[in-house]
Amino acid sequence: MPEERFNRLVNQSVFPSSNTSKFDVNDIDLDGLLAKNKLWAESILEEDPDFFKRIATMQQPKILWIGCSDSRVPANSILQLGPGEVFVHRNIANVVSHSDLNCLSVLQYAVEVLKVEHIIVCGHYNCGGVGAAHGHGQYGLIDNWLRNIKDVYRLHKKELEAIEDNTVRLHKLIELNVINSAENVCHSTIVQNAWQNGQKLTVHAWAYDIESGTAKKLEWAASNGNTLQSIYVTQESQH
Repeated sequence: MPEERFNRLVNQSVFPSSNTSKFDVNDIDLDGLLAKNKLWAESILEEDPDFFKRIATMQQPKILWIGCSDSRVPANSILQLGPGEVFVHRNIANVVSHSDLNCLSVLQYAVEVLKVEHIIVCGHYNCGGVGAAHGHGQYGLIDNWLRNIKDVYRLHKKELEAIEDNTVRLHKLIELNVINSAENVCHSTIVQNAWQNGQKLTVHAWAYDIESGTAKKLEWAASNGNTLQSIYVTQESQH
């Protein structure tokens, strides 16, 4: 089955073996998780009795995080931010596509309602989604999603195929995919309108290293529409 092959690829290239993980996926105690949740809530209240009442009425995050769904890349933990401090959207391989209404809805809410000041598009090395797109296998429905990453490969084919080492090439594709998604954020009318209206907003491209637990800035960022290719520039209609 295509799904089984995809699962094998992800398990081989992404997830740690059972002897390196403290979490046994074959022994999930849901009641235990609820008990841990209760202890967590109680510990928060001990330090700040009004914490949950306060965040229940409003959220004021300054950051929108667009990242991969991989369970080892949690935005709040990586950024060391608490509840209410980062707005999060995640999908397979941190893809931003002009046809993804889910992502665009999150983007619109973050920019127009929450007024975030930073959008971080963060990919990660050892990404199973990018690894699958880098190959020629069929995995089912997800193939349509991975096409976005294959398009990135096509656009940078000469640069990528000049890299002989497969791991280095894959790392480069991961970084190029992040930058492509960050550019697509900027191409959206949501972000362009915000800039044209004078809203303070910067889009960043990051890559996270699972093996070290550290993130790095890629050599790309945008805080206005001046970096856009002219074909993508639009202006809001005046009524």
